[in-house]
This record gives sequence, C-alpha cells and structure tokens, in this order.
Amino acid sequence: MGQATTSGTALGGAAIPDPYSLPLETLDVSKAGIFAANAHGEYFRRLRQEAPIHYCPDSMHGAYWSITTYDDIMAVDTNHADFSSQDNIVIGDAPEDFVTPMFIAQDPPVHDDQRKAAQPAVQRPQLAILEPQIRAHVCDILDNLPDGEFNWVDTVSRELTARMLATLFDIPQEDRLKLTHWSDVTTTAEGAGVENVDEEARKAELMECLQYFGALWAERSAKPPQMDFVSLLAHNPHTKDMMKDPLEFLGNLMLLIVGGNDTTRNSISSGVVQMDCNPGEWAKLKADPSLIPNMVAETIRFQTPLGHMRRTATRDVDFKGHNIRKGDRVVMWYVSGNRDDAFWGDPDAYRIDRPEARRHMSFGFGIHRCMGNRIGEMQLRILWEEVLKRFDRVEVTRDPKRVASNFVMGYDEVMTRVHAKSAA
Repeated sequence: MGQATTSGTALGGAAIPDPYSLPLETLDVSKAGIFAANAHGEYFRRLRQEAPIHYCPDSMHGAYWSITTYDDIMAVDTNHADFSSQDNIVIGDAPEDFVTPMFIAQDPPVHDDQRKAAQPAVQRPQLAILEPQIRAHVCDILDNLPDGEFNWVDTVSRELTARMLATLFDIPQEDRLKLTHWSDVTTTAEGAGVENVDEEARKAELMECLQYFGALWAERSAKPPQMDFVSLLAHNPHTKDMMKDPLEFLGNLMLLIVGGNDTTRNSISSGVVQMDCNPGEWAKLKADPSLIPNMVAETIRFQTPLGHMRRTATRDVDFKGHNIRKGDRVVMWYVSGNRDDAFWGDPDAYRIDRPEARRHMSFGFGIHRCMGNRIGEMQLRILWEEVLKRFDRVEVTRDPKRVASNFVMGYDEVMTRVHAKSAA
C-alpha cells in the first residue's frame, strides 16, 4: 500500500489522469484529489525528470512555480532573503477578510522573536520531563485498544497527539479533542487545495478557538510564567502584547496546534500502514528494536507529513536559468524531494535501516526548520517501543483512506486489528 506509481481514483470516484497524458506546460500538481488518490508520485516523477523547476500558469490558487528536486528545494529553503515566507506558507492565499499572522509566515526579526518565545516548551530540558508522560499515555492507549477491527487514526494517532497537545497547552485532558478538531478546521482550507470549503463556518469555528484560548491568556498572563505555550507567549517581552491583535494570537495558535498534531499524527498512521505493506521491514524491527529511531526517520521521509511549503519571491531572481519574478509563488514540494532518485537510492522503497534516512526534507531547512521535530520523533519512538512489547502484528484490514489536501499528507482512516504476542 505504499505510494502509488500509477494514477488512481480520487475521493468521490473521479479518475485521476495519467500525468504523462497532460500537457507539461500546464501541468497542475496542486489538486487535492491527486493526493487523496495517492497518485502524486508519478506527477512529481514527471516534473523531476522533465521540468524540475516548473511554472504552472493557472490553478485554483493562481500561477505558481514548483520546485521538486532535493537540491533545488534546499537552495530555496535556505535563502529566506530571496524567497520569503511572509504572509503565506501554503500555496493558496488566506481570505482577505480573515488574515491570521503566524510566526512561520513571518520574516526576521518578528519570526525569530516569536519562535523563541514558544520554543522552550519543546526544547531538550522540557523533553526530559515530558518523556515519562508520553510513555504513560502510550501505554494507556495501547493497553485499552478495542477487540476486533478499529480505526488506528482515531484510536491511537489522534488520541496520542491530542493528549500531548493538551499537555503542551496545559489544558484539561477532557478538552483535548477540541485541539485536534481545530487542527483539522485549520488545514481544511482552499489555500491547501481543498475545494468547496464553507469559509464562514470555518471562520466561526476558529473564532471559538480564539475565545477558548483568549480566556486562558487572561488567566495565564496574571500568574507567574509556566512552560506551556500560552504562558510562554503571554510573558515573553516580544509577544506579551500579542492579544492586542487577536487574529495574530489565533494564527500562532493555529500554527502550534497543527504543528503538534498533523505531522505526528500522520506519521504514526503511516508507520502502521508501511509495516503492514512491508512485512520484511517489520521482521527487521522485531529482530532489532535498536532500529526504531531510524525507522521513525524513514517513516517521516516516506510519508512527508506536510507535502509542501510556499515562499514568495522578494525580487526578480534568476534561479538556475529560470526567471522568477518578484511576487511569484514558489512552492517547495517536500513530498517530491523525499522521493528524488538523484539523491535517494531506491526512494520509493520503505527501508527502516536506510543509512541516510535522517536527511529527509520533512522538517524543512534554514530558519523555518520544524521547531517541534524532537518531540514528534519522541512520540513515534516511544509508541513503537511499546508496540513491539505488546503485539506480534498490527494488521491493516482495509485500504486506508487518505486526506484530500495538497498540504497535509495524511489519513482519515486506517482500519486495523492487533495481534498480541503469545505468552510464550
């Protein structure tokens, strides 16, 4: 069930055309249905082979450049002077009447100051405190799995990341699913290629998120600083006045919630899918649990939890012979760079002992490299340590259902059945 190498069928039953049957000059890889059908592999393979720096003149988002090879993505991602994240990090623009600034969509110094304010919650000293809490949650979840068939996404992936998010924001665990719901609302947007979004309903739900956290801000700002995200922002000199612009506070909430949920959640689900598809790799892991950290990195490479990041050219740039104009959208397709056969050996194979797995692109590079990468990896590592202790196999019982998005490379459903280890 790994990444398809032929065209598929999108959600709703519409056939996805063979990319080689389409005119290269107008090829649009941003359609969410391509990803829902798991057919994007061949689209990006064609671009890497024939037009690794590709201009699409028209899409639901407008014109954009696709950057699809490992080295070219690295060059753009580490050059924030020419390729800015200001205002937008997804291919599409936010509605003009609902702009929510966030530090990942800012340039220095604002980006640096706001990122540093939130970062202590996920730095190494705090991780040592969080690790036993994560393990306790993992053990509780795995020890109480249903008998028979169940959806791994809801029961394990979403549940674990929801509990961890509730800890990072220091909110009651009974409210944890609010966070994963708001994460889904955030990423279900036309800017991420999702069509027919009810923007008014989406806005109303996100305003409920703002109201919930606005009350927490008032409470935390009046107390001594703690290590949760809200308290850190409320007390840092660079962010203590953020509530004067509530939409900026909301934008940073959206960033921290999505960053702590979608990426880890979908890597957890992908690991189960890939272990079922590749029984030889599962046998390797059972024989040598020390492979778990590398298996985690390979899963994050193979899945690429966030498929792209967008930049905007700050000036006219001659990029390897291509004239990128000031203001052009430049989309770095991490999901393509992680399968670039000019960099990776046998890139469409899932190999948990791949020597270079940690060089994946999924966390980005440069000043915007994923702030919470270590806590995400920790959750995955602990989960697989505990899975190995309990189960002989996690069986995927039906074809997984994927999210319709060009941004979130995720799963809505992975139906599974666990097989416990024998007492012997």
